[in-house]
Amino acid sequence: MINEEIDDSALDDLQELHTETDQVIVKTHTKINEALNGEIIKLEVGYVEVRLTTLPEMVADDMGLIHGGFIFSAADYAAMMAVNDPNVVLANANINFLFPTKVGETLFFYAKVVENRDNKKFKVEVHALNQDEKTIFEGIFACTVLNKHILDS
Repeated sequence: MINEEIDDSALDDLQELHTETDQVIVKTHTKINEALNGEIIKLEVGYVEVRLTTLPEMVADDMGLIHGGFIFSAADYAAMMAVNDPNVVLANANINFLFPTKVGETLFFYAKVVENRDNKKFKVEVHALNQDEKTIFEGIFACTVLNKHILDS
């Protein structure tokens, strides 16, 4: 799924924050609506897998097409969880929608930190596959960790 040729050195600084016995806990987006944004099925330092089953509330037309905003939202959520810091925000995204999604389909999002600058600026690669293992979405998300919560003035 994620490009396995990527140098895993981007994860080194994140790994230093955890010992081998530490369990990775969710530190960000703790109040997210999993029905609309996806459910974490695997969480590691710098990596996450999220499952999203599309709902009738996500439909854009009479043919059952899922609005792309829901796909983007789940991908963004996966990117945030790969960084997993309470003060992470999205700065930029370069994305491609590759295949349409219909209501009732289950999607799997795979997000991996591929670049880490001083534990403040991250690039996260996200891929999404449908239940038939067809890639429907891919993107690079630029994430920034702020010194405090973005709404904390």
